[in-house]
Amino acid sequence: MSALRPKLPVDPLTYDPSSLFRTGCISQQSLEQMSVQLDRARHNALAGIDGFQASDLPPQEPIPPACIDLPDRLLADYATRRHASELWKILGVARRLRETVDHIVVLGSGGSSLGAKALCEACAHPRHNDLSRGERGGRPRISFEGDRIDNDSAQGLLDVIAPATAGRTTDDVLERFAILVISPGAGTLPTAVATRLFLKALIDRVGGDRQRLAERVVAITSPASGLADLVRAIGCPDIFDLSGGVSHQIDSPFSVLTAAGLLPASIVGIDVVRILEGAVAMNCRFRESPVSLNPVLQYAGVASLAEVMLGAPLASLTLWTNRLNATRAWHDQLRCVSRTVEGKSMLATNLFVGQPRRDRLALPSLSPWVQNEDALHSLIGQTWPELLLADSQVSPVLNGPAATLCLPRLDEHALGQLLQMLMLAAVVKRQLVFHTSGPRTPEPCTEQRPSE
Repeated sequence: MSALRPKLPVDPLTYDPSSLFRTGCISQQSLEQMSVQLDRARHNALAGIDGFQASDLPPQEPIPPACIDLPDRLLADYATRRHASELWKILGVARRLRETVDHIVVLGSGGSSLGAKALCEACAHPRHNDLSRGERGGRPRISFEGDRIDNDSAQGLLDVIAPATAGRTTDDVLERFAILVISPGAGTLPTAVATRLFLKALIDRVGGDRQRLAERVVAITSPASGLADLVRAIGCPDIFDLSGGVSHQIDSPFSVLTAAGLLPASIVGIDVVRILEGAVAMNCRFRESPVSLNPVLQYAGVASLAEVMLGAPLASLTLWTNRLNATRAWHDQLRCVSRTVEGKSMLATNLFVGQPRRDRLALPSLSPWVQNEDALHSLIGQTWPELLLADSQVSPVLNGPAATLCLPRLDEHALGQLLQMLMLAAVVKRQLVFHTSGPRTPEPCTEQRPSE
C-alpha cells in the first residue's frame, strides 16, 4: 500500500449565464457594461476587511465583509498556532463528542443552524441517521430542532433520544446524546425554549451528574449572550464565539464557516479542512480573476441586472439533487428576499453536480415481468447522471431560461467553493447598492422557511 495520500480533486465550479443572453432576458452587453462597477465593488469589499476587523464601531455596510477572509484566517491560524487555533478546538471537541455520544441535537433557528444542516446534508451519507453506529464509522446521528416552537416535532425527537421507557442513567454510548446550541446574541424564543426542554431531558439522562451534563452541552454564541451565561452556570467547558474571531458578530447565514457550521459537520465525519480549502480557492478566484471570468462578480452582476431590468430578484436555486435542499434553504436566508414577486417572472439558476459521489446507478430491465408499459425500455442501461443530463436539457424549455452553476462533484472542496461564492456575491451585490444609493436599512426578510 502506498504511504502517499492520494491527491484529492480541486476542480473549480463554473457559472454560465449564456442561456439568459440567448433568450434576451439579460444582455451580455449590459453585463459587460457593469464591469467597472463590479470591479469597484470587489475593491471596496476587499479594502473593507482590515478596517472592519479593527473597528469597534458598528459596520456601515449592510453586510459586513467579515466572511471574505474568514476561511483564510482559520487555516492560517491552524497552520501556525495549531493547538491554540480555533480550528484545532473545533476538531478536538468534535472528536470528543464522536467518542462519547451516539446522537447530536443541534438547536438553532433560521440561518444559525441551516448552514450546519447544509454541510451535513451535502457531504455526509445520504441516509446517515438510518445506519448503525458501525456503518457510520462510529460517528453520531445528528438532528436539528429549535427553528420553530413545534410541539410534535420536539416531542418526536425526545421519543428517539430520551424515551420515557429508558432508564435515567446509562453507560451505553448508544444511549447517550449531546446538545449543541447555536444562537446569536439576542437569540430567538424557539431556540431558547428548545434549549430548556432538551437540557431537562439531558439532566434526567445523566442522573443529575453535573460534570457529565457539562461535557454534553456545547454553545456557539456571543460571549455576552444569555446562552453563554446559561452554559457557564452549568459549567460547560466548550463555548465557541459566533463572531469567528472578528470584532463584530457575523450575521447568521454568513456563519456557516464558523464553528456554527464546522463543528456539527466535523462531528459526523465531514472533512471541514477541505471545506475551508474550497472556500479559500474561491477567495483566490474572487481576488484575482478578471470580471469576465469571475464567477462571484458574474453571478452578482446578473442578480443586479435581474432586479434593474426585470424588477424582480433571481429566483431560488433550481436543484437537480436532493442533497442540496438545505443549501438552497440556506441561500434563501442569505438572499433574505421572498421567492415570489407578484406579476414578475424571475430568472432561475440551475445548480448541477457533474459527478456523483457513489457508484453510478443504471436503469435496470424488468423482463420478463414487465415489458414496456412505462415506456422506458429504450433507456435500459443508461446511468442516473445520463438520465439527469437528458432531463435537464428538457426542463429549461418548460420552465424558462436559467443560468447554470455547476459543481464538478458534490464533495467538501466543491461545497466550500459554492458556499463562499454565494456569500461573496451577496457582499458584492450589497456593495453595489450601498455605494450607489448610500446606507439604507435592509428590508426585513420575507423568505418563508420550508417545513423540516
